[in-house]
Amino acid sequence: MKLSGLLHRSRPELPGLTGPARADRRTEALLRRLRPGDIAVLDQVDLDRATADALVAARVAAVVNAAPSISGRFPNLGPQVLVEAGIPLVDDCGEEILRAVKDGAKVRLHDGVLYSGEQPLGQGREQTEASVADALDEAKQGLTHQLEAFAANTIEFMRRERSLLLDGHGVPEVDVDLDGRQVLVVAAGYDHTAVLKRLKAYIKEYRPVLVGVGAGADALIAAKYKPDLIVSDPSEVSNQALTSGADVVVPAFPDGHAPGLHRVQDLGASAVTFPSMANPEDLALLLAHHHGAGMIVTVGLSASMAEFLDRGRSGSNASTFLTRLQAGGSVVDGAMIAQMYRSRTSLVPLLLLLIAVALVAVVVAVLVAGAGPAVLEWARGLLEIVRSWFPA
Repeated sequence: MKLSGLLHRSRPELPGLTGPARADRRTEALLRRLRPGDIAVLDQVDLDRATADALVAARVAAVVNAAPSISGRFPNLGPQVLVEAGIPLVDDCGEEILRAVKDGAKVRLHDGVLYSGEQPLGQGREQTEASVADALDEAKQGLTHQLEAFAANTIEFMRRERSLLLDGHGVPEVDVDLDGRQVLVVAAGYDHTAVLKRLKAYIKEYRPVLVGVGAGADALIAAKYKPDLIVSDPSEVSNQALTSGADVVVPAFPDGHAPGLHRVQDLGASAVTFPSMANPEDLALLLAHHHGAGMIVTVGLSASMAEFLDRGRSGSNASTFLTRLQAGGSVVDGAMIAQMYRSRTSLVPLLLLLIAVALVAVVVAVLVAGAGPAVLEWARGLLEIVRSWFPA
């Protein structure tokens, strides 16, 4: 065989799944950079459902986790979401893999091993539906310890933050008028995009104050809304959201240090800080509550016991529990509001159809009887009355 033939002979395709690597220890930052076909490399113990939903929505080719996706502390839902969506999940590869992977480089995943060409970068356990189901069953045994830790964290949080929870001490002033208003708080949680879409009629009718928490601010902008308030670490929000004209509230440590505040200032926008141990979602609820909001509708915030435990942040679970107790009956799950509007809207076409059928029957009957002009005048008046029931 000629030498030129050897030089041009194509190398056999290596087995496995290939794609550009996107690696970041900060999950929120990673999610914003993902593109379809990427292999996401992250470091998140107990992968939660909201993160998994975001990975599925980004249409990643595979997920490689440096940490255990199910540690056994509680039955978190993220791994199940990924495997049911058919996205390969390689687990517990060790933090060295984040140092070995070059962001944007082409990598290959095969049998639980991540390669650069033929060079292995790291290895983990490839999860399946069966292995995830077994791990979740074992994790349910850890709930007793989690509840004990939760009780201790709740007492500690109440001791440190009681003046904030009970009296609103430390809640910053904002330019947006919240007193007596309906407030819609949007966070990047389970099914938040779909729920926000279903709330279109509610938003149009009541025009609530729109509050974006973290990536929830960008979700509002993507849905063609302008947020009135943003409560977030600025590093988790796009420049477009930060410069949209919304009031920005930056969570700060109890000593007043607010990571990311400089980013807002660099963009020429203004911001206030909110010192607390609570997480941003709870700060948004407390802000609305202590400024007199009439009703707080939430999208993407934990609503069920499974989602509550799935957050995987024992410290912030205490703040969520106490915040919900303090806000009381003013907090309403957005999915329920969306369901009410869907039911109400679906009755309108049926009612109009029944009225139209009745009108046609009456008009035909009377025309046959020879009283045409009077009946037509009566029908026009009735139609005007019906139209007034459904204002534009």
